[in-house]
Amino acid sequence: MTTPDDKTQLAPPAESTIARASADLLEHLADKLGARASVRAVYGEPVTSGNITVIPVAEIAYGFGGGVGRDTTAAKNGEGGGGGGGAAARPRGFIVIKDGTAVYKPVRDPWVSIVVPLATFAAGMGAARLARRWAKRA
Repeated sequence: MTTPDDKTQLAPPAESTIARASADLLEHLADKLGARASVRAVYGEPVTSGNITVIPVAEIAYGFGGGVGRDTTAAKNGEGGGGGGGAAARPRGFIVIKDGTAVYKPVRDPWVSIVVPLATFAAGMGAARLARRWAKRA
């Protein structure tokens, strides 16, 4: 039997309820993003001209996360949650099909075409200076 002086507290949600909500959210996100990361997203629609077919190729990555929590200390009683995600896509090359033969052609990063030759040139210049200095000391 309870008296009017009894403090009746509502029980906080069970941990399994909070965990289930978080799992449901992550599953929903995975389903939505997974549906978009299909073969068509990686291999674009083929383009045909005459007897040549070109299929664009891309690299697609995505990630997501989320969580929930609660604080039931004497001073606080609350719940919170959050989540986020992201996706990225970049061209990697294309497949050329001609006369029954398929050839993959990568797309090169323009920075590689600039930075690698400059780094090679700078290393060569540095090595030449070192060689001259060592030759003078000997």
